[in-house]
Amino acid sequence: MSDDESDGRSARSEPRFGTRSVHAGQSPDPATGAMAPPLYQTTSYVFDDADAAAELYALEGEGYIYSRIANPTVRVLEDRLASLEGGAGAVATGSGMAALDSAVLILAEAGDNVVCSTDTYGGTTAYFSKTATRRDIETRFVSTLEYEVYEEAIDEDTAFVHVETVGNPSLVTPDFERVAEIAHDNGVPLVVDNTFATPALCRPLEHGADVVWESTTKWLHGSGTTVGGILVDGGSFPWGEHGYDEIAGQNAAYHDVDFSRDFPEAPFAAAARYRSLRSLGNQQSPFDAWQTLQGLESLPVRVEKHCENAAIVADYLAEHEDVAWVTYPGLESHRTHDNASRYLSDYGGMIAFGLEGAGERGGYEAGKTFCENVEVAQFLANIGDAKTLVIHPASTTHGQLTPEEQEEAGVTPDLVRMSVGIEDPADILADLEGAIDEATRAAREG
Repeated sequence: MSDDESDGRSARSEPRFGTRSVHAGQSPDPATGAMAPPLYQTTSYVFDDADAAAELYALEGEGYIYSRIANPTVRVLEDRLASLEGGAGAVATGSGMAALDSAVLILAEAGDNVVCSTDTYGGTTAYFSKTATRRDIETRFVSTLEYEVYEEAIDEDTAFVHVETVGNPSLVTPDFERVAEIAHDNGVPLVVDNTFATPALCRPLEHGADVVWESTTKWLHGSGTTVGGILVDGGSFPWGEHGYDEIAGQNAAYHDVDFSRDFPEAPFAAAARYRSLRSLGNQQSPFDAWQTLQGLESLPVRVEKHCENAAIVADYLAEHEDVAWVTYPGLESHRTHDNASRYLSDYGGMIAFGLEGAGERGGYEAGKTFCENVEVAQFLANIGDAKTLVIHPASTTHGQLTPEEQEEAGVTPDLVRMSVGIEDPADILADLEGAIDEATRAAREG
C-alpha cells in the first residue's frame, strides 16, 4: 500500500471538523432510509416486554423510556456536539442556563463552594450569587487573570472551578491550562462555558477542561429561533478519587448503580442525564434539537464569516474619532490577545466598545442611544445570530448587578456589546456610522 493510500484511509477514518458538523452522530433512518434526522416528537416508547422494561429502568438495557430522559432526535444532537467538542458524551438541555443548573446539581451540594471567574455572563453571575446560594452553595468570584487567587479561593469544600472561554462581555480569554492545573492539583474539575467561542474556534477539553457547557441558542444554531443548551463530558476526570458521590460510588437515586462503573466512558454525562434531566426536567425538546441540527451543518462556514466581518468592524471602530475605546481579542491592544491567539483558531464575532459622550452620564446615554438608532443591526439580548446584534449591558443584561459587580464583570457604563453578523460588511459599517452620528450628536446636544 502506498503512503498516499494509507493517508487516504486515515483521513476517511477521522473526519475533520467541517465534515463532523454535517454528519457526526447521524446515519440513515433504518425504517425508511431517510438521510435527514427524523423528528421523534414523542413522550414515550413501547417496551418489548416486562423484563426489557425492568432492565431499562435499572439502567441495564439499551433503549428509551421517556423523552424527559432521552430521545432519538436529541441523541443525534448530543452525539454531534460531543464529537465537535472532543468529548466522551453529551446531554442536551432546554437552555444554556439549564445546562449550568444540571451541572451544579451533580457537582455541588449544600455547604460546597464554587470558584468562578468574574468575567462572566450576567445570568451566570446572578445564578451563582442569587440562586445557588438558596441551596447553600457559596460562590467565590475571583479576578479572571489573577491565577494565584484561584489557588487561594479553593478549599476542601470547593466543588469546581468555572471560567468562560471568552468572557461576556469583556472578551477576556484566560489561560485554560494554568487554571486547569490549579484546579486539578486541588482535586476539583474545571468547568468551561464555551458559548462565545463554540468548538469551531476552541475546544477547552483539549486544554485541561473537564466539563464544557454552551448555550446552543447562539452560534451553534445561528438563526435566533431556538433556545437550547448542551453539557459535554470530557470523560477523563477521576471522580471516584475526589468524593463526587453522584458520579462515583453507589448512587442514592438508583439501586446498585455507580455511574463511573456502569458508564465508564462518560460518567458525568450519564449522571446528568439520569439525575438532572430526570429530576429537574431540564431536557431539550425533540423539535428544538432537530432545529439546532440544521444550524450545526453550516457552523464552520458561518463562524468563518462572523470572524471575517468582526475583524473589519473592529478596525473601523478603532479608527473612529467618536469611539472612546474598542475591545476585540484580535486587536494586539487587547489585554488577553496572546491567550486568544494561543487558544482560539480565530477571534470570534464579538466586539465591545464605548462612545464618547458629554457630561457625567455621557458614555452611558450614548451607548443607549446608539442601540436605539441601528437599522441593519438589531437591538436585542441574543448573540450569535446570523444578524448583527447590539445591546447596552449596563442597563440590560448586567443591569441587575450592583455597580461594583458590573465593574468586576468588565461592564463599564458606556459599554456596547456587539455580535457581528454575516451581512455584507459595507452595510454593517454604514449602519454603525449612522448610529454613532446619532448617539454622539444627542450626547453633545444633551
